[in-house]
Amino acid sequence: MKPEIHPAYGPVVFRDKAADFAFLTRSTATSDKTVEWEDGNTYAVIDVEISSQSHPFYTGTARVLDTAGRVERFQRRYGSKA
Repeated sequence: MKPEIHPAYGPVVFRDKAADFAFLTRSTATSDKTVEWEDGNTYAVIDVEISSQSHPFYTGTARVLDTAGRVERFQRRYGSKA
């Protein structure tokens, strides 16, 4: 890799305020805001709208579409008239 052309890659805290959930990971994203983490160190913090703790797919609150009902309704309307 060429030196000095890549962004800095370091520890960042991503925080989901809706679910009161935060996790520490490494990223190239930066922020002016900081937070003191559980280990006593201070890291940049990025607030996110949705995380695995608040997204319906991960929490199990996702709605299941009634595809069988839709197919039957389509067949009633446009099905073959044999």
